[in-house]
Amino acid sequence: VQLVESGGGLVKPGDSLQLSCAVSGFTVSSVPMTWARLAPGQGLEWVSTIFSDGATYYSDSMKGRLTISRDGAKNTVYLQMENLGPEDTATYYCAINIGGNQPPPKVPDWDEYDYWGLGTRVTVSS
Repeated sequence: VQLVESGGGLVKPGDSLQLSCAVSGFTVSSVPMTWARLAPGQGLEWVSTIFSDGATYYSDSMKGRLTISRDGAKNTVYLQMENLGPEDTATYYCAINIGGNQPPPKVPDWDEYDYWGLGTRVTVSS
């Protein structure tokens, strides 16, 4: 199983960015797919999850600025982020929790997650 994130970079406040997570070893529509982020000096934060039935969930801190989606043909999950601010600076990871239930806990037990990517760095700075 391999998860490969991409799309991060340096952006200015107010910009948008789309992150991608290319998956091999699992069909993205068959398992819950999650985005999490790790900001400097902070703990891992849950951002968003899309379930196999298409249900989507978003963190309160970023709600209204996020869209999670998937492309079955490319076996890829996306995270569209709008109106980014310096507080969104972090490394963003995608992850699979095979047994994840709805709704996902807003403070997950990260030990329950089975697979992780290496992350993609997002820096928001003027």
